[in-house]
Amino acid sequence: MNDIEAAAAPGGDDSVLPFQVEALDARGRVVTLGPALDTILGRHDYPPSVSRLLGEAVALTALLGTSLKFQGRFIVQTQSDGPVHMLVVDFETPDRIRACARFDRAAVEASVAEGRDRPEHLLGNGHLAMTVDQGTNMSRYQGVVPLDGRSLEDAAHQYFAQSEQIPTRVRLAVGELMTRDQDGLRREWRAGGLLVQFLPEAPERVRVRDLHPGDAPEGTPDDLGDDEDDAWTEARSLVETIEDVELTDPEVTAERLLYRLFHERGVRVFERQPLHEQCRCSRERVDDMLRSFTGEERRDMTVDGRITVTCEFCSTVYDFDPAPFESSDAV
Repeated sequence: MNDIEAAAAPGGDDSVLPFQVEALDARGRVVTLGPALDTILGRHDYPPSVSRLLGEAVALTALLGTSLKFQGRFIVQTQSDGPVHMLVVDFETPDRIRACARFDRAAVEASVAEGRDRPEHLLGNGHLAMTVDQGTNMSRYQGVVPLDGRSLEDAAHQYFAQSEQIPTRVRLAVGELMTRDQDGLRREWRAGGLLVQFLPEAPERVRVRDLHPGDAPEGTPDDLGDDEDDAWTEARSLVETIEDVELTDPEVTAERLLYRLFHERGVRVFERQPLHEQCRCSRERVDDMLRSFTGEERRDMTVDGRITVTCEFCSTVYDFDPAPFESSDAV
């Protein structure tokens, strides 16, 4: 680990950089996504607004998943009644990530045409689930928060206030970088995010202020910030100054962003954690899945004498002859 200096060396894309600001009792991580996100989104014919929303979900999952200290999976999933019905991002330790979205294209286009293209508009009402899966011999842990007109940032704040009770601030951004190659202009997707948490040694210093007052009388302030620790107020306020472009511009590295935010207090960074876009599907896994169906179910899947399965995550198409499955059933 090392302290950041003004001339910090540039960091790389597709990685998470952990950091600590000891003077403010704050720890956090910065994620920078480039080619990995562009590959994930490029495999699908998503409208730009859906790509941006899924990009935010990928950045959020990377920030949280890379904090796992064991072999397992971290899954972020939304289910809602908005134009984008579902987002699924699957992170497998230590560094593999994949993602996909389900949406109503006509409803997305109508919402965008009305100027309702923000995440909260596309998601609508539903819930966000964050699942930690430690394997077959361990129980799963799942935290669920509502999506009632909330953005993914807001839902993440609610999750930490409700489930972890740790003061947390998250910033997410997705952008498009236009590049020119031999075929002309090309769009490349980028995303970035920063998560900071207040983790003082004295637990009585922690004050969670992200919870909504619920059924409190009208006029009750949402933010009871008078009791908030001064160190956390400073850390949170600094993070809130981050512009979207600072999280998506390839010229603004994670180190430079952290230096801009915390150089007066001193910020220390730790070993960078790489990220790789990689799907978990394979022909063998799909074969096993098909064998779990009944013969009648497989016959319903057969079209022109073939069974075709397309992975929702990576769009890989698997083609099977149904005859071997029927032969194995007869044994």
